Amino acid sequence: MRSSDAPKAPVPAHRFRLRPGRRRPRWAGRNYTLLTAAAVITGLGSHGALIAAAFAVLEAGGDGGDVGLVAAARTVPLVLFLLVGGAIADRLPRHRVMVAANALNCASQGAFAALVLAGEPRLWQMMVLTALGGTGQAFFSPAAEGMLLSSVQGPQAHRAFAVFRMAMSSSGIGGAALGGAMVAAVGPGWVLAVDALAFAVAGALRAFLDVGHLAKRPAGGGLVHDLREGWREVTGRPWLWSIIAQFSVVVAVVGASESVYGPLVAQEHLGGARPWGLALAAFGAGTLVGAVVAIRWKPHRMLLVGTVCVFPLALPSAALAVPLPVGGLVAAMFVCGVALETFGVAWMTALHQEIPEEKLSRVAAYDWFGSTAMLPLSTALAGPAESLLGRPAALWGCAGLIVLVTSLVLLVPDVRGLTRRTEAADGSGDGGPVTGPAQGAPPAGAVPPAEGLGGAGPAVPPPADGPEASGSAASARRPGAPRDGSADAERPVGRRG
Repeated sequence: MRSSDAPKAPVPAHRFRLRPGRRRPRWAGRNYTLLTAAAVITGLGSHGALIAAAFAVLEAGGDGGDVGLVAAARTVPLVLFLLVGGAIADRLPRHRVMVAANALNCASQGAFAALVLAGEPRLWQMMVLTALGGTGQAFFSPAAEGMLLSSVQGPQAHRAFAVFRMAMSSSGIGGAALGGAMVAAVGPGWVLAVDALAFAVAGALRAFLDVGHLAKRPAGGGLVHDLREGWREVTGRPWLWSIIAQFSVVVAVVGASESVYGPLVAQEHLGGARPWGLALAAFGAGTLVGAVVAIRWKPHRMLLVGTVCVFPLALPSAALAVPLPVGGLVAAMFVCGVALETFGVAWMTALHQEIPEEKLSRVAAYDWFGSTAMLPLSTALAGPAESLLGRPAALWGCAGLIVLVTSLVLLVPDVRGLTRRTEAADGSGDGGPVTGPAQGAPPAGAVPPAEGLGGAGPAVPPPADGPEASGSAASARRPGAPRDGSADAERPVGRRG
């Protein structure tokens, strides 16, 4: 028999098997991929609509006061319905709540676009549509954060959250640039229409999310019972309620500093809107760098490291108080972005590791509520504080409050002691270190593998729409800082940042 006729040894099957990990990381499963794609789409649309809504209000004959009224019309229902939205998201399938909220956002933003394209919209009409957008965000945000956190498995959670936040930051920067160009080229109405279309596409993607792997919600109890249960979950964990309380102050003073004082300092001392825009761009670049760092860096005491990273959030207020030259302000904003993103990934990882899956949305709702409730008050008091104390003193006060509350949080033993759980690498080629044991319950957010769900996230931050043309680092990607504005708002999940 010729050698060519001899039977050949079978070729191992693995030689022909396509490895999904070569196309995307193992932790980037179907749910995670759909959530990220949908969030990027709405991020591109909403950050463009942020600029478009501002020009729509101004082109209709409005002034800064009218812009403020439209912003307030959105904030009120957001604060009122956040806790209800979290309870409903833990009671119903979260993806259905998200799709319904997207449908409301699409309709309200589409109506806003139609009004602008048809002629001069009235102030009350814009306020009503903006209120509908705030209502949609109140229901969307807790559901989205719970859905993301439950779509990720433990070992690579930090990496998944870092990549998600990096994608959100990139879409925000790109959306703002594209939106500004489109407003100049075709007008604000068409940009708002594109945002409505983005919500429709994102809602369609979210309709395909798979929730079959999640445990059935136990029957019984009512809405009030669910809210009380969520409250007990928050108050029973000192690290959780202390950081929520911390950021209720941090977000408030950062919002006042950067949305009220920042543009004024830039106008009077730095040369106008262009250097302020450069500073905001530096903040965005910092968040990208911070996300890249967080992909690889897995600190053992994640909340201790994350909380220390809150101190640099005082730098922009201090830079504005001096005021530093443009280069100094840009550097401060960049460092602030890096630090905030580092904290944001640590925060999302802690929630994923410690909070039971069936309570994620309620905890996220209390988290969001803590950061949004005081923001309108702080921005309203910024003017009187400047008149009473002077702008430099008010800005130094903002920086001092951030340092003070962050120092107090570091006194909480659970914040210093919470550690990353010991888990073996998941074989994704990460090669990351195995960390020590952690305190608390087993990782509730880690779910068993299911078809379409990869192994390896609030907050946020989904991007939101708003009428303030100048924007701010606080409102752009700052934890919980609401985007003021247009008929809709969808923010990055993982609200911290």
